[in-house]
Amino acid sequence: MSVRNLEALFQPASVAVIGASDRVGSLGSVVLRNLKLGGFKGPLWPVNSRHASVDGGPAWPDVESLPQTPDLAVLCTPARTVPELIAALGRKGTRAAIVLTAGLKQPAAKGGPSLEQAMLDAARPHLLRILGPNCIGALVPSAGLNASFAPGNALPGKLAFVTQSGALATAMLDWANSRGIGFSHFISLGDSADVDFGDVIDYLASDGGTRAILMYAESVKAARKFMSAARGCAQQAGDRGQGRTGTRRRPGRRLAYRRPGWL
Repeated sequence: MSVRNLEALFQPASVAVIGASDRVGSLGSVVLRNLKLGGFKGPLWPVNSRHASVDGGPAWPDVESLPQTPDLAVLCTPARTVPELIAALGRKGTRAAIVLTAGLKQPAAKGGPSLEQAMLDAARPHLLRILGPNCIGALVPSAGLNASFAPGNALPGKLAFVTQSGALATAMLDWANSRGIGFSHFISLGDSADVDFGDVIDYLASDGGTRAILMYAESVKAARKFMSAARGCAQQAGDRGQGRTGTRRRPGRRLAYRRPGWL
């Protein structure tokens, strides 16, 4: 498992939105609006190859023309553009990307590897971490980060929610907001091509703003990695409980796991 560069994913100092748009209802428009309404304080750079202005502010035609290296890039562009955009971001020095785009299981060329594999191959030399593809994005209220196309913001809290299901993510967010339930992190993994449950659990276990992790999993690709991260998370929870009260809490109290078909 690796938490390398996940700080850039969940606590970025700057964000680029690739495929930002003025078109009402488009993915690029919703993501840019959510970042602004979420209260992100760092530089926010829209990238649009056709327009010099987006949402009343300047836009840049490509990754290379950005004035600085963004910590995080959010990709809202068609599937076939993703591998080259990831390569360009890697060359720029970006350390994390959220790929909202679906459809990367199709081959990049006839008889060749998938677009998803081409994306991973482009990211690997630069150690660029990828959330997704085919995900809703990530919300970190304490950082003012809503890098998603979720229908609204998350309230701040101490609970982290991690899910593979986009439909459940939107339903959970609506349900939690209506009941005043907040989150430290609200993370949609999508297809988990790179960043997966094990990575996220390992990262959240060391996050001082997270007291519990709630997960919804439809499948676990790397079972040993997942179990190792879950055991480490439970161990850290036990150690913290012992340090505060002198009595050890039962392992696992910090991680709640829900899988379809399990009670």
